[in-house]
Amino acid sequence: MENRYHGAPNLSPNQCGSSLVQTIDAPLPLVWSIISRFGNPQAYKQFVKSCKLSVGNGGIGSIREVMVVSGLPAATSTERLDELDDELHVMMISIIGGDHRFVNYRSTTSLHEINGDGDGGKTMVVESYVVDVPAGNSKEDTCSFADMIIGCNLRSLARVTEKLAKV
Repeated sequence: MENRYHGAPNLSPNQCGSSLVQTIDAPLPLVWSIISRFGNPQAYKQFVKSCKLSVGNGGIGSIREVMVVSGLPAATSTERLDELDDELHVMMISIIGGDHRFVNYRSTTSLHEINGDGDGGKTMVVESYVVDVPAGNSKEDTCSFADMIIGCNLRSLARVTEKLAKV
């Protein structure tokens, strides 16, 4: 699993970061086909109401405008696809605008095949991030909130892809 994308980030005093792991009972190509569609995060991210590409066609450098479901402390998020590696199954995204708490947010998501027992394969998804801690918030609160959102997204990805794998 070791690659150049995940490692100990260099955090400034006003930043926090974490890594979350989700094992999915679905083959890596299926999981990658869902997660790598930059213009369609609502396929598995339950907090996304809609998404529109404002720059590009979904490749590196593309920018998406995400509308967030009500009930969260945000309405919009502007995100850029910084890297998409179809060979190593790595996607890097930066949040570059919006009305939310994630300032200077950068995430790296990588997929890793787990040798299965002949049942079609499993995938391990690793998502790591770094984000600025907003004034008046603690590192613990900021990381807890980010971990909650990412954890929900990863569990939703597992549900969606495991259901597709059974079809």
